Amino acid sequence: MTGNAGISRKSGQVTVMLGARSYEIVIGAGLLASAPGHLMQALPGTRFAIVADWALSAYAQDLERRLKEHNLLLGDICFVPPGEGSKNFSELERVCNALLDLGIERSHAIIALGGGVIGDLAGFAASILKRGVRLVQVPTTLLAQVDSSVGGKTGIDTRQGKNLVGTFHQPSLVLTDLSTLDSLPDREFRAGYAEVVKYGVLGDQVFFEWLEANGSSVFARDSDALTHAILRSCQMKAEIVARDEHEKGDRALLNLGHTFGHAVEAWAGYSGAVLHGEGVALGMVLAAKFSQARGLCGPSVAARLKAHLSEFGLPSDFKSLQAEIGRLPTLEELLGFMEQDKKVRDGQLTLVLLRGIGQSFVANDVPREAIRDFLQAQLINPR
Repeated sequence: MTGNAGISRKSGQVTVMLGARSYEIVIGAGLLASAPGHLMQALPGTRFAIVADWALSAYAQDLERRLKEHNLLLGDICFVPPGEGSKNFSELERVCNALLDLGIERSHAIIALGGGVIGDLAGFAASILKRGVRLVQVPTTLLAQVDSSVGGKTGIDTRQGKNLVGTFHQPSLVLTDLSTLDSLPDREFRAGYAEVVKYGVLGDQVFFEWLEANGSSVFARDSDALTHAILRSCQMKAEIVARDEHEKGDRALLNLGHTFGHAVEAWAGYSGAVLHGEGVALGMVLAAKFSQARGLCGPSVAARLKAHLSEFGLPSDFKSLQAEIGRLPTLEELLGFMEQDKKVRDGQLTLVLLRGIGQSFVANDVPREAIRDFLQAQLINPR
């Protein structure tokens, strides 16, 4: 997947090609300062409501001030508590009521300022308010910048699992301000890096090799390295979304590691003990090991992936969960959450498996007993 089908590129910019609903991902430092110009160009004549993570109140208030200067602001900021625990029905109701109290109309747009939680929650609200208002994603975490802000997936979690209630609702613009990463906690940065690695593993061996050589520069938040990592990730996601917007085929490749990872997140209760990217990191290694067990690839695939993730402190086996949480999930707990996965078809589990680094495919017919036996072995020997 090293071609450029479905995207057009400029320095720091990717176009998600969806016909009349195409939109720009603009990437650069200091974009919040120039946000009014980008908004007026992409959505002329529009007024905006801001939904923001309250941990980012300084960014939100700065954006609020700039929008007021151009008479673009609809009303007060709707702040949301940080963390995955905010992606629920009660918080969705509160956000929707707050936006309705502002008098939001179909001609207006919602700005989602924050990480993946805010993007998913505010995006879901945008998709259902007045049967759909426009959305601008302003992702402030590495994970959101390379993954969740692009492609139109929105949703909330339920007790049965992650993102089981939601919609596809494409944004009209994505503004990726690299400066917001300066204040991102190291753990959240690491979690976001797992999604960057995912793109190399699923479809671009050259990019994975680049990460192996330059990961330290990315973690040092070197501007050039960080821009390349985010730009290439967005290019790859834009290609896939343009081909398969509603996940009927190729887009399922983006779920590499997610079926295992979501089960681990759900088991941890969305408490913050396991961040999404941490679950994905572990899930990718499990997918590689399962692929190896099925005779699809050699041991070097899981070994390289585990070595790279471990180098930067990301979990790569169940032992790390045991150290963090104090116990391991049971086999039945993991299988129960996996069977609630959105990608289950006719009762059959779907996994993204590997034939090599950069060579992934969707397996729709994985025998349950094979998954059960594999997970049991991994839990018995969590290394």
